[in-house]
Amino acid sequence: MSQTINDRLQGLRALFSQEGIQAFIIPSTDPHLSEYVAPHWKSREWISGFTGSAGTVVITTSQAGLWTDSRYFLQAAQQLKGTEIKLYKEMLPETPSISAFLSTQLTPGDAVGIDGKMFSAEEVERMQAELQKCQIKVKSISDPLDKLWTDRPPMPEAPAFIYETQYAGKSSIEKIAIIRKELKKCNAKALFLSALDEIAWTLNLRGNDVHCNPVLVSYLLIEENETHYFIQPQKITAEVATYMKETGVNLHTYEEAEAYLSRISVESLLLNPAKTNYAMYSAVNPDCRIIHGASPVTLLKAIRNEQEIAGIHAAMQRDGVALVKFLKWLEASVPTGKETEISVDKKLHEFRAEQDLYMGESFDTIAGYKEHGAIVHYEATPETDVQLKPEGFLLLDSGAQYLDGTTDITRTIALGKLTEEEKTDYTLILKGHIALAMAVFPAGTRGAQLDVLARMPIWQRRMNFLHGTGHGVGHFLNVHEGPQSIRMNENPVTLQLGMLTSNEPGVYKAGSHGIRTENLVLVVPAGEGMFGNYLQFETVTLCPICKKGIIKELLTSEEINWLNQYHQTVYEKLSPSLNKEEQAWLKEATNQL
Repeated sequence: MSQTINDRLQGLRALFSQEGIQAFIIPSTDPHLSEYVAPHWKSREWISGFTGSAGTVVITTSQAGLWTDSRYFLQAAQQLKGTEIKLYKEMLPETPSISAFLSTQLTPGDAVGIDGKMFSAEEVERMQAELQKCQIKVKSISDPLDKLWTDRPPMPEAPAFIYETQYAGKSSIEKIAIIRKELKKCNAKALFLSALDEIAWTLNLRGNDVHCNPVLVSYLLIEENETHYFIQPQKITAEVATYMKETGVNLHTYEEAEAYLSRISVESLLLNPAKTNYAMYSAVNPDCRIIHGASPVTLLKAIRNEQEIAGIHAAMQRDGVALVKFLKWLEASVPTGKETEISVDKKLHEFRAEQDLYMGESFDTIAGYKEHGAIVHYEATPETDVQLKPEGFLLLDSGAQYLDGTTDITRTIALGKLTEEEKTDYTLILKGHIALAMAVFPAGTRGAQLDVLARMPIWQRRMNFLHGTGHGVGHFLNVHEGPQSIRMNENPVTLQLGMLTSNEPGVYKAGSHGIRTENLVLVVPAGEGMFGNYLQFETVTLCPICKKGIIKELLTSEEINWLNQYHQTVYEKLSPSLNKEEQAWLKEATNQL
């Protein structure tokens, strides 16, 4: 008989006494603190049944809770039904922090268990400081789920492959040389990298270890004269081994990383305690001075070079062609009554797969019809799949991995008759999207300073959305990347030339509808002005924005002009790659409002 979620919780609690703990915390991440993880590390999903990408489960001897953000409130509530796990909604005033919850459940002298490989050094330090006030200890133990999870998937073993310089724009040798120059600026003799996208970018290697994210499970250590790469040997093909030798990289097994750090002989090591797991951080030779700081790779990776920017434009053009073919098909197919959320997801995949340099999806498509659109990270399953009808909105958030760039786009498509409320909400979100797209700002501006532009139209109607307005996007890498962001939360990183970021305001009404309009924008020069240089956004996504839900009277003439100019650009860039029928459809979709 298969175990229930409550059985799994009881199995874990049975190990508490031998480990000397009274609670255990399971986050959503892996030893590299990734947002999306290989099946081997989906421990939180296994213990709770909740499949969202973000969330933390806390288990005490008598209670269990899941903390997650607003993207997953509806999904988590559904998936936790029938279990003893209580949902704690993050960012709401009544929700206690995990530390506050534990302080009410445990007594002085108790210990909270964690797997030190699943938490950043910074998180553990913060947790220790918070719980110490109640005389509760944090104890790092080896992963107890290894004993309980009998059919646990193995570590990923797919081979690495070389990412050609024609797409990367710079060779790995050039990148390592730039990194070493940056290390000198902060008097560091070495850099330890744990973030998988930073390692992939540095070495110009890609892999298939994480669903939709072309990264490799590995660690990288860059010293003044040597580079050490820790990865499972079976992932290194003969071609990659030769390439590593030519690049001057020494190969070690993945498991050797901790021991290597314990005997490292450099006098100073730069690492980011927010991106390095506690076990690795704790392993560093005590004679080596640890310099806390962001890895220079984070910013180097986020600022696109000329070759990458050319690739982004080319990838967006091909992605736009696939989307236009799909949207034309969708318009003709919905009235047949044969299409569902899952079938349109598959069809969109087919159109994208026909494009050159296509390598797969950049995340699982979100196709949410009507009330499903209000579930921010909805993913249709055979149980939830619904038929599309010629009425209401379909929210479609999707993206692709191409060798020359990563795409991420959301369109909310009117399938037929709409309510006045739906039209109003749709138009207000478009106003916010356009306001951010048109922003001109002085160099040195942070994303949090621009976030209000996208929210003001709905704030004025006492509405809001709790996810970020914009995230960085990788280059044939992770669809979510830093260091920049556009969101209400403060982030000290400024928006800089060559950064690629999403622009995606939305509004979600449970049981009714969800709306989001998303394009990717590139930071480009806006010229000199008072007190220095100014920057602006170039919208690089090429796909018509559905006009059927727009209340024209709510738009200013400036907003209408922006939309008309955007649509003109979309038509000019995509029509040469379309047949006569597709061109005619696109002409209609991009006609002036």
